[in-house]
Amino acid sequence: MTVFFYQATDQAGKIVEGDLEAPDLRIAIEKVRKLRYFPIKITPDSPGKNSSQFKIPGLDWLQGIPKREILNFTQQLSTLISSGLTLDRSLSITVNLTQNDKAREVFADVQKRVHAGSTFSEALTIYPSVFQKLFISMIRAGEAGGVLNIVLERLAEFLEASQDMKNKIITSLAYPIFLMVMGGGAIVVLMTVVVPKFETIFEGMEHRLPLITIILMQFSKFATQYWWLFLLGLVAMVFGFLKYISSQEGKPKWDAFLLRLPLFGDLIRKIEVSRFSRTMSTLQKSGVPVLQALAIVSSIINNHVISKSVQALHSAVKGGQGMSRPLQKSGVFPPLAVHMIVVGEETGALDEMLTKVANIFDKEVDNALKRAISLIGPILILMLAVGILFIVGSVLGGILSLNDLAF
Repeated sequence: MTVFFYQATDQAGKIVEGDLEAPDLRIAIEKVRKLRYFPIKITPDSPGKNSSQFKIPGLDWLQGIPKREILNFTQQLSTLISSGLTLDRSLSITVNLTQNDKAREVFADVQKRVHAGSTFSEALTIYPSVFQKLFISMIRAGEAGGVLNIVLERLAEFLEASQDMKNKIITSLAYPIFLMVMGGGAIVVLMTVVVPKFETIFEGMEHRLPLITIILMQFSKFATQYWWLFLLGLVAMVFGFLKYISSQEGKPKWDAFLLRLPLFGDLIRKIEVSRFSRTMSTLQKSGVPVLQALAIVSSIINNHVISKSVQALHSAVKGGQGMSRPLQKSGVFPPLAVHMIVVGEETGALDEMLTKVANIFDKEVDNALKRAISLIGPILILMLAVGILFIVGSVLGGILSLNDLAF
């Protein structure tokens, strides 16, 4: 599809202009005439418009469009259309209700394209970094089946459930992060402010001090003078690590390692199973074909190992098999999830069973997060206590050695 910019006159002779999508110029002219406009000029794309705007995949957070705005947009649009308003009118109202400037700009352009004759799904595809494949595919299925209001309602429920899960994870991580920041800050203050003050006391006595005290003093001196070297080293390590786990070679190994972790591997598995089940259920209920739904799901799963198993599932289903047997062979999905999917296929209620799987594993994730936090807190406190005790013990050991010299 090509975006065409048009200038035309309406029945009153007033000049109007806008954008519309069409495969070629002839279809674009026909669309303009269907709007009861007399075309004056039609050219590919809008002159002066930045066609790359909002088109960087995965960088919507840099462009100031929070996921919450997409959720609000979907909920409001679902309510308005269910109330009997047209899509064009509903989009216009939703644009006025949007507070975020970047989001309002995107939604306004979508409304403008719909008003110009483009379908809703076609207008959304202009912004792939804002509206995911899942969103667009469901809207396209809703348009084809004439149930756009129902699809929007399901999309709103799905986005809200996903947002709730994300909020739970962020909230659960707040306490461990707070402990790490405060404890790490305390150790830095001790090493760079408190310990150097003892250098004057221990000056000239290094050969008579305990080895542990000498090591601490030398490390403190190095850290105080070359703190920038520590900072550069830390930044380089973090950057190198992130680059490695994002590479084609490193990501599969890192994701496989995460799944093998004693506590967090099970948690990650449950999060991905919940995401898989809820997404598949939502797509199935909206009329998206199974193969297309599996392709979409495999692209939104974060863990590479589980994503590969879903891709293998796609190939198996394409070859005429059901979902349950390939899932059992993969060994990635928990037995409970596989068993429930088997029952769903046998009873012809796969979408409902997938919803139940998602609900069950949402609760499992909540419980697993609570268990993880209950263990992480004491472990972090113990590690920080050991570090602080090491510093304090080293200093006290040096002071006591001076007292021994006095006698």
